[in-house]
Amino acid sequence: MRPSELVEHALDLLVKHDMAGFAGLWAEDGVLEFPFAAAGYPPRVEGRNAIADYLRGYPDLLDVRAITAKTVHETADPAVVVVEMTAAGVVVETQKPYELSYIAVLTINDGEIRRYRDYWSPLAAAELMGGVDELTSAFAGSDRG
Repeated sequence: MRPSELVEHALDLLVKHDMAGFAGLWAEDGVLEFPFAAAGYPPRVEGRNAIADYLRGYPDLLDVRAITAKTVHETADPAVVVVEMTAAGVVVETQKPYELSYIAVLTINDGEIRRYRDYWSPLAAAELMGGVDELTSAFAGSDRG
């Protein structure tokens, strides 16, 4: 599967709330990174199992219903793609609309994600989640999953 095809498949799994399938796209030693992570938010999750644990409760927090905008940029390195996307849905706890744009840089080898750098705005996410404390407890708190 080409990197751009894997991205399409990954986003389809995300919209279907198949977080086990989504996490299963990572290599055993794959890494999920958040370069703009807010204080208290994990900047890095290492290994497929840890990524699966991290993502398990995601649909209980954010009900992503559609990817409303998406552009996949292939790079000079055939293993690396840059994805610009907007996810839309609702915040589960409040049922308020959710729409957030992301840029992700993925390194894919042998059909598996080796590195996924997720660039998103913690301030925009905090506003959607009801505040910084709510964002931090939702994604980094002990009551996840």
